[in-house]
Amino acid sequence: MLTTTFLRLLRALLLAAWLPFLLPLAHAQNDGKPQLGLPRVALSAGMHRIDAQVAATPEQRQIGLMHRREMPVHEGMLFVFEQPATQCFWMRNTLIPLTAAFVADDGRIVNLVDMQPLSEASHCSTEPVRFVLEMNQGWFAKRRIAAGFRLGGVPFGPR
Repeated sequence: MLTTTFLRLLRALLLAAWLPFLLPLAHAQNDGKPQLGLPRVALSAGMHRIDAQVAATPEQRQIGLMHRREMPVHEGMLFVFEQPATQCFWMRNTLIPLTAAFVADDGRIVNLVDMQPLSEASHCSTEPVRFVLEMNQGWFAKRRIAAGFRLGGVPFGPR
């Protein structure tokens, strides 16, 4: 009897300890609202200006562009990670087609991938990166921007 009571108490304590970490994740995926109030940074792709929202925390990166029904032509989202690594993205709860540019610390586009709405297919960088820039699908192609092109802006250092 003491063992059962002890195990229930231990379970309750563990749940209480983890609850603050689990609730934001559940909320992030299930509230159905796009995140629109993130900080912004100005980026450049040659003569083209990009107004990018910055997703820098784990929760902001997890939500990303989910639940958006549209995005202005020259807007995007820059995902910022703490360390370079192989970054992989999917399109769960993302309603608009996107192109992801996997970007090295110096602003060089490592690779580009087109991603379809609501797909759980994984799309990864071909080498470790700290940045991923998502734009409306076709934005890079229409401007003849490909792997090897260097983006400008504060996150990538001086040019």
